Amino acid sequence: MNILILGSGGREHSLAWAVMQNPKCDRLIVAPGNAGIAQIADCAALDIENGGAVVSFAEENAIDFVIIGPEAPLAAGVADRLREAGILVFGPSAEAARLEASKSFTKEICDAAGAPTAAYARFTEAEPAKAYIRQQGAPIVVKADGLAAGKGVIVAMDEATALEAVDDMFGGAFGGAGAEVVIEEFMEGEEASLFVLCDGENILSVGTAQDHKRVGEGDTGLNTGGMGAYSPAPVLSPEVEERAMEQIVRPTMAEMARRGTPFQGVLYAGLMIRDGQPRLVEYNVRFGDPECQVLMMRLGAQALDLMHAAAEGRLGEARVNWADDHAMTVVMAAKGYPGAYEKGSEIKGLDKLPEDSRNMVFHAGTKEEGGAILAVGGRVLNVTARGDSLQEARDRAYEMVEAIDWPEGFYRRDIGWRAL
Repeated sequence: MNILILGSGGREHSLAWAVMQNPKCDRLIVAPGNAGIAQIADCAALDIENGGAVVSFAEENAIDFVIIGPEAPLAAGVADRLREAGILVFGPSAEAARLEASKSFTKEICDAAGAPTAAYARFTEAEPAKAYIRQQGAPIVVKADGLAAGKGVIVAMDEATALEAVDDMFGGAFGGAGAEVVIEEFMEGEEASLFVLCDGENILSVGTAQDHKRVGEGDTGLNTGGMGAYSPAPVLSPEVEERAMEQIVRPTMAEMARRGTPFQGVLYAGLMIRDGQPRLVEYNVRFGDPECQVLMMRLGAQALDLMHAAAEGRLGEARVNWADDHAMTVVMAAKGYPGAYEKGSEIKGLDKLPEDSRNMVFHAGTKEEGGAILAVGGRVLNVTARGDSLQEARDRAYEMVEAIDWPEGFYRRDIGWRAL
């Protein structure tokens, strides 16, 4: 098969890496890709949110299968355009992608499906939202309704922070994403992620992970897109996973199908788990980043077969073959992230690191210039390792991190601390 992956981050590098392990892949193009992806696949300049441009590119390059990495092209309806053109695609329709693109839509679906989630209210103006916060008190969660690259959620431990978040969101801090605001009860417990492939009818769990959203050690400081992750997540035991599938995921998928908008792709259920009982925090309609990196490390070549089965409606016959292993990824970010950061610093030492089924550095925000690898993003590298235990995966990942020569970067030294 000729395969096209859309995206340019660490998630897409790990997807490309897994796809390349599979002998069914004849040619792989990633658009737009990054410096790391360019070492294993062809990269192409393409506006990935323009469905017409993606369809033309796929037809010109005899693409058999398209895998959409990020949420923005999904929300823009790129998967719909590909399906209309008869091109096989992994990723939900724009209507089904509303499970991520609109927090209030997700709440509506959960209400209809009876899926356990936080109590909430939605607002289109600041004053009623503030009155609600004063009435409910803190801690409380304030969310921009639309897509905000994983940053439009404020967990406010006091009222003042919550009121400020409302002003920020309605004041345009998250662009159009904050035109509507959802305010939720604060849920206590431990958060973990469950990844489920869906083909419109059947569902198949493809693993659990736990990520570290906060920038600082001990899970302190500002929220980021994720500073590291590990898989499996011990808190998502087989019993809790089964409960989440039966009480949350399956009813959601049935409700989407009932509405005539069946979900095809990967559903990422962010769960809050307390006393063995999961409740939904949020849905995403693509693999998490950096959770995808640890899942791909563990799945390897079979990831392509599973995504292909989901796209073709064959999930009923698909199975996941798990090794009894663990994986961890440590994010190296530019100093200053998630605030302002410098671009263009050189990263050295990557060529001396191992690249195999147990050790990989996935690139997120990099470009190659004159033979040098430069940092051009906030989250720049995902240093990823597999081990027979989480401790072994951790030790191996940090050993690689320490061998990378990049003074302008930083990383958390405590990834996996909850489990270890």
